Amino acid sequence: MKKIYYLSTCDTCKRILKELDPPADYELQDVKKAPLTLDQLQELKHRAGTYESLLNKRAKMYQERDLKNKQLSEEDCKNLLLEHYTFLKRPVIINGQKIFIGNSKKEVSAAKAALSE
Repeated sequence: MKKIYYLSTCDTCKRILKELDPPADYELQDVKKAPLTLDQLQELKHRAGTYESLLNKRAKMYQERDLKNKQLSEEDCKNLLLEHYTFLKRPVIINGQKIFIGNSKKEVSAAKAALSE
């Protein structure tokens, strides 16, 4: 599977996509226009290990709800990810069996290296 989950209105996602310049065989999914399905989320969790690793803790809604001061279970994280696209740490890049989550320099360089293999 070769897929990138991103947000088209996010400048960081746009910059990263431009930098990565993914080959044509990559499927791009704008999570605002086509929200994650339960099956897609379960697949991401299977690859990432936990729902929490997919959760964007810098999201405005995360801060507004003061979620950092709550003990979130995996089920809570799953429900948040299904509830609103803003809770997904973006971009999420799947290259075969590898998954790259978020926009840290380390993740983006690793994804870039994987895409050029």
